[in-house]
Amino acid sequence: MDLQPMENAVTVLYLLAQPALHNGGMNQLNALKQFTTVVADTGDFKQIEVFQPQDATTNPSLILKAVQKPEYRTLLDDTVAQFRGRALDELTDRLLVRFGCEILSIVPGRVSTEVDARLSFDASATVTRAERLIELYQAQGIHIDRVLIKVAATWEGIQAAAELERKGIHTNLTLLFSFCQAVACGQAKVQLISPFVGRIYDWYKKSAGATWVEADNTEANDPGVKSVTQIFNYYKKFGIATEVMGASFRNVGQITALAGCDLLTISPELLAQLADSQAPLACALDAQAAQALELPRLNYDEATFRFALNQDAMATEKLAEGIRAFCTDAGKLDLLLQAA
Repeated sequence: MDLQPMENAVTVLYLLAQPALHNGGMNQLNALKQFTTVVADTGDFKQIEVFQPQDATTNPSLILKAVQKPEYRTLLDDTVAQFRGRALDELTDRLLVRFGCEILSIVPGRVSTEVDARLSFDASATVTRAERLIELYQAQGIHIDRVLIKVAATWEGIQAAAELERKGIHTNLTLLFSFCQAVACGQAKVQLISPFVGRIYDWYKKSAGATWVEADNTEANDPGVKSVTQIFNYYKKFGIATEVMGASFRNVGQITALAGCDLLTISPELLAQLADSQAPLACALDAQAAQALELPRLNYDEATFRFALNQDAMATEKLAEGIRAFCTDAGKLDLLLQAA
């Protein structure tokens, strides 16, 4: 499972992006919605309904968590009963699509459905699996534009996403921790990236150990916030259309420090804290201001990408850790399907 429950990005609420310097009597959540896209981070349909989102995303870890709840177990049992005898990977995809269709009956926009993380280093297999997911959605009457295929931001995953985008299948690149991953995703013209804030923060805090000073690493100085800000500014400077969705938050300060980002995915717990707060909220990221920055334009091929990623110990470790965790949960989901 995704190591941090708060990182499972599930719902995306699109609202007008307009700058605001104060709340004008609104709570922080409503103030944030004035200039960024708020994402409710939960795999529970009931929570999706509460937050009335525009879009949603799923992955095998979210499905695993959901099907262990009595109210969702029937979706797994019904899928197995209907397609018993089919290959296990097909059953998995059909279950993911079943959940996706249920979510799309609630949200008016898009759903993200993840390709098996065990294919993270196989571009061809990723494309094939993604195409099957799209076909399964289309068989249920879902238009291709309502689905984003979620793929790990490995070199192979990014190349698979580039091919899918050329075919009109839009993608969401996840497990993104480094600037080189973001640059390569921009080159691939993917629809959306999900750079993680909390896991970057976790790594630097653990690495620093007793020398970590929390007060020196909060809000705009948070290493995860710095990473997403760098990516946002680079994309806006060079007119890269890929959407930036900050993910994996540990506290409200990380969220408010990224106000103005294209999208932010926030857990129900932190959404509740924002809703309960009347503290002033200012727009922290500014696309127009980013265009005036002096930044070098970068380009990565496979060799330079792999080297840049290798030189980033945090990103290398967190990417590998994230893939392993998704693979573990995919295996657990396999066992549940086999036992049903």
